[in-house]
Amino acid sequence: MKGFASALMDYGFEVIGLAKTPSEAISLFQTLCPDVLVIDIRFGETQSGLHAAKKLLEIDKHSKIVFLTQCDQDVMIKEAYRLGAKAFITKDCDPADLATAVTAANKGEIFFLPHIAERLANLAIRGDTSPQSLLDPREIETFRLMALGHTNVEIINILNLSARTVSLVSQKIKDKLGIDRPAEITRLAVKHGLIDP
Repeated sequence: MKGFASALMDYGFEVIGLAKTPSEAISLFQTLCPDVLVIDIRFGETQSGLHAAKKLLEIDKHSKIVFLTQCDQDVMIKEAYRLGAKAFITKDCDPADLATAVTAANKGEIFFLPHIAERLANLAIRGDTSPQSLLDPREIETFRLMALGHTNVEIINILNLSARTVSLVSQKIKDKLGIDRPAEITRLAVKHGLIDP
């Protein structure tokens, strides 16, 4: 993020703090009270930028948050928007776009790059078909383990479930998502941010 901080300073913004973890971002935000928080989705080990944003917006619903990230899966974009982020910018953006996003957020306006806005619109039109929207919590955890390549026996031990339950849940997951092959399961989990590539 240091490179982006320098880019923002080049555009005349004052950068008053840098955090290395989501919990540190929350603490600094409460201490320094910045006009706008620019945060990544994936940093830190136990929490994400989404967790930090949710916490801050619970504390103050008027918090102005800009996501700057490499994680541009549909589910991430949708969740950032749902939480109340003012902007979602990918790290391959032109620094001018980031400056525009921060300026807009500071005014209380929403700024999404055209291709991100188009994907949000498509999600609204066709509906959310992500695993997160189609599966219940137990199915999500089972799906994630399947995507990581765990066998049914390993899933039984990890989740402490019976063989019959794991078999039934696995089949329900495949039926709901319309997939069967392990490669398809893994690819879908990566696409929707449930496992790292």
